[in-house]
Amino acid sequence: MAHLGVGIGWRPEIAEAVERLPGLDWVEVVAENICSGHLPASLLRLRERGVRVVPHGVSLGLGGADRPDAGKLAALGERAVALGAPLVTEHIAFVRTSSPALEAGHLLPVRRTRDALAVLCENVRIAQDALPVPLALENIAALISWPGEELTEAQFLTELVERTGVRLLIDVANLHTNRVNRGEDPFAVLDSIPLDALAYVHVAGGVERDGVWHDTHAHPVPEVVLDILAELRRRVSPPGVLLERDDDFPAEAELAGELAAIRGVVGPAGPASAGPAPSPLGSAPDPRTPEGEEPAEPERARVRVGVEQAALLSALVAGTPVPEGFDRRRVRVQARALAAKRAGVVAGLAPELPGILGGEDPYREAFLGYARNRPMTAGYRRDALDFAEHLLIRDLPADPAARRRLTTWWQDRVGARPPRRIVRWARTLVGRAA
Repeated sequence: MAHLGVGIGWRPEIAEAVERLPGLDWVEVVAENICSGHLPASLLRLRERGVRVVPHGVSLGLGGADRPDAGKLAALGERAVALGAPLVTEHIAFVRTSSPALEAGHLLPVRRTRDALAVLCENVRIAQDALPVPLALENIAALISWPGEELTEAQFLTELVERTGVRLLIDVANLHTNRVNRGEDPFAVLDSIPLDALAYVHVAGGVERDGVWHDTHAHPVPEVVLDILAELRRRVSPPGVLLERDDDFPAEAELAGELAAIRGVVGPAGPASAGPAPSPLGSAPDPRTPEGEEPAEPERARVRVGVEQAALLSALVAGTPVPEGFDRRRVRVQARALAAKRAGVVAGLAPELPGILGGEDPYREAFLGYARNRPMTAGYRRDALDFAEHLLIRDLPADPAARRRLTTWWQDRVGARPPRRIVRWARTLVGRAA
């Protein structure tokens, strides 16, 4: 694996600060936030200086029941080529369901079962065949646990690597999150996964509220996360370590200080051991599980996984009953977190909306009321338009001037007449008939 060194997540809000950070080896960019034909000037300048750039995908949903979208794979590959990246990365997660069509707008945990592993492995192989560079997958943070799991996190990751040859992106902050939220031992995971498959490491901050750790990427990296990084460093010398910061960006000096702290942990000392030796990476997939059992038949496994994921996602974003076996309180916490994130992302994509609605608080109140009964089905940009349409159908906002501004905003983006009361009545009748 290519040696990357110590880097930081590149974000437009801190682009200039990133360029000035001393000793920066590489950066990671959210793949969906850039266009391969129009790369930001800051990224181009970094590349000219020899700073490597790695695209990090967030929307493939390789852990979902459906096969990966060919268009999304092609776009990720194009970004890798445009950036001259040595690899691309994604997540072990699902983000949507197709029946019903629902979008989480967030990374949700895959149930660690034989079915889910069979589906994930096939999806990974499809992605590997389509991408022009190697793929690495990240362990995610989770607020909730699936009932009736058949494999531990370490077993799940190890079998994934052995069957597909995929690399691992280990997020030590996510290991800490899952320690608090799911009672999982991060050091047991590090002891048992194939660390020679390690592509690089993520480090990030978060905050604990009411016994739940929120992986915010908007707080300083805590000592407990650096401690897990140190434990990983004792086992292996990671090819790269990256600081993630996505919101509430601190002063440049604070970013530099966090990078210095990371360098202090992963410094030049050699690892105590090379870690466990897995099957050779890149070898032909083993058609059987380690116990000698035939793996789940892929198509039937996809159906079963799809039903499970749809039931959970529907409970999270559409208010349907929580599936049996889940911690209902945690599901409610996750649902509120998804709605809050959705409101924040829509406000970021359409900053005019809070202004039209009279400020951040009235906007959030209106959006959360809308989101309670309107799950996202086609991404955040469509969600912003649907929210505006939802208000206009109800003759909102109440202030005529604000309603005119919202009408103009909506028309400018969809090129159509705004919906009127007759549309609302028709939809009400259809809803009653259903």
